[in-house]
Amino acid sequence: MNQTAVEINGSGLTCDIVGLVARSGALVTVSPQAVERARQAWEVARDVADRQPVYGRTTGVGANRNVAIEDDDAHGLRLLRSHAGGAGPLLPAETVRAMLVVRLNQIAAGGSGVDPGVLGALSDAINRWAIPPIPAYGAIGTGDLTALAATALCLVGERPWQGGAAGPHFPLRPTDALAFMSSNAATLGESALACRDVTELLRAAIPVAGLSLLAVRGSIEAFAAPVHEACPHPGQRRVAEAMRALTADLDLRPARIQDPYGYRAFPQVHGPAVDVTEHAEGVVTREINAAAENPLVDVANRTVWHNGNFHTAYVGLALDAVRAAIFQTAALSAARLGTLVEPAFTGLEAFQAAPGEPGSGIMILEYVAHSAIADIRRLAAPAALGSAVLSRGVEEHAGFSTQSARATTDVITAFRTALACELVAAVRALRMQNRIPLGRLGEVYAQTADALDPAVEDRPLDTDIATAADLLARIAPYGSY
Repeated sequence: MNQTAVEINGSGLTCDIVGLVARSGALVTVSPQAVERARQAWEVARDVADRQPVYGRTTGVGANRNVAIEDDDAHGLRLLRSHAGGAGPLLPAETVRAMLVVRLNQIAAGGSGVDPGVLGALSDAINRWAIPPIPAYGAIGTGDLTALAATALCLVGERPWQGGAAGPHFPLRPTDALAFMSSNAATLGESALACRDVTELLRAAIPVAGLSLLAVRGSIEAFAAPVHEACPHPGQRRVAEAMRALTADLDLRPARIQDPYGYRAFPQVHGPAVDVTEHAEGVVTREINAAAENPLVDVANRTVWHNGNFHTAYVGLALDAVRAAIFQTAALSAARLGTLVEPAFTGLEAFQAAPGEPGSGIMILEYVAHSAIADIRRLAAPAALGSAVLSRGVEEHAGFSTQSARATTDVITAFRTALACELVAAVRALRMQNRIPLGRLGEVYAQTADALDPAVEDRPLDTDIATAADLLARIAPYGSY
């Protein structure tokens, strides 16, 4: 585990930090300023609720918003119990930990009005790896109510932490029940991890494509700066620049006047994925640092605002675009893989079979890659095309950003597999050609060739694919744009 300490202050959280805490076990602390900010919001929320109706504090929720709740200490517990009704398999521990750190940061931003003591309880849960059991189904992009209600029941001691872990106990006040669970922290936590992972794979795809280009004796003409200055999309230009940097030290003599689309149009197809992923990461980063609460406690004006910041349409739409772009660039990876089994492109036996043998070589890699890409295509359907009318018609829209985040998580696994298949094929081709690249691409080749099995006789390739998938994180920095 990583014992790095991360200070949570309500404004500086990034997707990388979410990953560091959720996966690597970085410890969290909360800044004194954030605690004071939360304390002031808590005091203002109580003061305003004494003077006027406040949704969820002095009223019921949803269609019960007009039902007054007066001095009923059991109301908050009833609210948590009634909303902790998720279903399906439990979310992975890293997703739940991402949720906890996002909710910690949101409360630290000072708009929820929750008792500031909950900051210490959430920090303690994160640092002790106490995981609330969170079922997968229950949210549709307008608040992760089931997930956070279940978390709150663990905090108050009514439900056990996952695996019977000794988690923290905090007596959440009844009036703070809705304020605690009215958040998209689970969706945003998963989105943050997804943005980080997609970025890493998009970077890794560049040196993988570079190895394939070398293996088929392709041309770098398509990456020339004047080409991309003539059509200056940001991602396209940066992908082309990264390819030029990777191939700068190579003596490439192209075997044809122009290459197939997998190479010639790589910047134009991979670039959009870079652009939409950066946009999505910006959207998610903005959300995880926002006091997107309903009602929002306004300390400066000593009031609360009932609003729609709980709706994460921005996040869902951004991630929908990411998955569509990933499908495009993954399909291009499969197209390059197709050239790597062709003797006309590699000068090797068909399917890179062992010399002199009528073997199948790497034939199966194409099947595996296209199987993975079929899932990407299926999961690329926009979640935002759905909607829902709930709570007796009072809540009449949903963007399904939760489903968009989950689909993006699943796409990552498939995309990693497709790229791994191409990497296995490119390294094997270069090895069989006895061609060792120089410069930065040579460094990539050395790291991957050392890890991948050099045997070329017909054999199972599942271990090769798994090894290559693990190598992608290591070579991603070579594709930095």
